[in-house]
Amino acid sequence: MPLTIVSQDITKMAVDAIVNAANTALQMGGGVCGAVFSAAGASEMRAACDKLAPIRTGEAVVTPGFGLPAKFVIHTAGPVYHDGKHGEEQLLRDSYTNSLKRAVENGCKSVAFPLISSGIYGYPKEEALSVATSAIREFIADRDIDVYLAVFGRLAHLV
Repeated sequence: MPLTIVSQDITKMAVDAIVNAANTALQMGGGVCGAVFSAAGASEMRAACDKLAPIRTGEAVVTPGFGLPAKFVIHTAGPVYHDGKHGEEQLLRDSYTNSLKRAVENGCKSVAFPLISSGIYGYPKEEALSVATSAIREFIADRDIDVYLAVFGRLAHLV
């Protein structure tokens, strides 16, 4: 169903699931990952993630949302961007698709994503946005799920 681009703090969104831009070790990091862990309750999230780690780039796993408004957190490890010639686009697409699969498997009717890999992983923001919207639209074309893409900075003007 619809894809909506918003300029919001993903940790405050009232959706069934939010997606965490995680690392493969599922450890608390900086940026979105740090904010998700902090808002959920770092110790509870760490314990839940330790049971699921490690994951491969492009994979996605689910934990409870703990202290978040969202019932679930879907953790996905996006690719580190090198030069766009090392399979980064497919791995990023896999992160979105696998996260959406986990959402559907868990009965979610709404999910919010950050712009995966566009922070410290260095994926160029405009390219990351293009991959995100393409992968999401392809997945939701024949499914009843509301998807939000929470963006900040230079891309917030798209809202």
